[in-house]
Amino acid sequence: MDEQQLKADVDAFVDEVWEDVVADIRTLVKIESVEDLEHAEPGKPWGPAANDALVAAEKIASRLGLEVTDLDGRIGYGDLPGVSEDYIATIAHTDIVPLGLGWTFPALDVTRKDGYLIGRGVLDDKGPFVLSLYAAHFFARQVEATGRKLPYTLRCIIGNNEETAMADVKHYLKCCPEPLFCFSPDADFPLICGEKGVYQGEFRTAEPVAGGSIVELDGGTVANAVCGLATAVVRADASALPAADNIEVEAVGDGLARVTAHGKGGHASLPAGTVNAIGLLARYLLGAGLVDDAARPFIELQALLTEDTDGTSTGIAAHDEKFGPLTCVEGTVRTVDGHFVQTIDSRYPTTTTGEAITARMSEIAAAHGCAFRALEDKVPFYIDPECDQIRCLLDTYGEYTGKKAEAFCIGGGTYARKFKRAAAFGPHEENPDEPAWVGMEHGPDEGVSEADLKRALKIYIVSIARLMEL
Repeated sequence: MDEQQLKADVDAFVDEVWEDVVADIRTLVKIESVEDLEHAEPGKPWGPAANDALVAAEKIASRLGLEVTDLDGRIGYGDLPGVSEDYIATIAHTDIVPLGLGWTFPALDVTRKDGYLIGRGVLDDKGPFVLSLYAAHFFARQVEATGRKLPYTLRCIIGNNEETAMADVKHYLKCCPEPLFCFSPDADFPLICGEKGVYQGEFRTAEPVAGGSIVELDGGTVANAVCGLATAVVRADASALPAADNIEVEAVGDGLARVTAHGKGGHASLPAGTVNAIGLLARYLLGAGLVDDAARPFIELQALLTEDTDGTSTGIAAHDEKFGPLTCVEGTVRTVDGHFVQTIDSRYPTTTTGEAITARMSEIAAAHGCAFRALEDKVPFYIDPECDQIRCLLDTYGEYTGKKAEAFCIGGGTYARKFKRAAAFGPHEENPDEPAWVGMEHGPDEGVSEADLKRALKIYIVSIARLMEL
């Protein structure tokens, strides 16, 4: 098939199936597929709701003409067999981060408004995952109509543990050979050829300090998101506490008051423009004289950690030409068995290491009456942006958008870092005219443009056709 005919067929296909695409996205968004290890069981290692999403996704893949394999409930894939068993893959995920607070639209449904889809996972990553299945469905219909197989097997990998440990892919690679090439529709266009190291750690007060002047601290939803809402229950007369911007105070009885700080959340890898509610809360508590001697070192630690997002205040700042500056944010604060526990998330370039971050944070912890431990450390990932597969994807994107298509590096972590030859490839596009009510991934009112998703589906189909010829 010549290129002109291919693109015409793709245009017609996308128009024909689009309402089915949205319906399948809605099916997945309705499932609150957050990791729940407390209720994990054999065959459902990430918890029952995550497994529900995996099973639902496998059913969609089967309905769309793919041969589905489930790998112990950890991960799945759908194949369109080709002439060769060697395969080209897409990989996207059906798990989500917790819903969090601040939603004005239903989080577990798809709302269509003014050309946008709103709901948890429409962008990260249930919407793009469904696009990957329909891209394969396009070729499945061609094979059925002509009897001619693709040169290589096309595989859609169905991830189910991306938002936490990516242990699903670890299991997958124990069971399956590496793909010839793989792209993940789980980030931004034009194309991501590199990802910073992903580091998470936890501060914990050495002694139980909750119950004094500060009875309880609670804030954030996950470690890899900037905290947008944080609360403290304190021993104080609510009516006597000072007013402050973005601070809400209410009496909760028995001589206690609840102080709530309202920040602006966002993905941990993109802290520009966010306001960390944990820092707002810490500074208010200190300024209002609500912190006793036992809790003071920890609250001062919270203030220190939120002075900036590039690690300058903590002495871990780093930068390189490929990845740019390190980022470091506070994600969650909790009260656990009388201790205060604080998580951090750092995305780091090649000029530092997770070990160096751990060493520095351990020093800071000791100076603030805390213990510190590293929770996760994934080293930076990079693929040559001039290799044939990357040029193929970039050229296709450029043709469809008319934009200059250059690969770039990010602070986010995608499945691409788990494979030898892979990249993250859309579908999100920066849009200065996007309505203010459209939220970002990991935040409330997560949304994505339907027009962008439609165009992305076309880009994916044509890209796959070209990859098959390389």
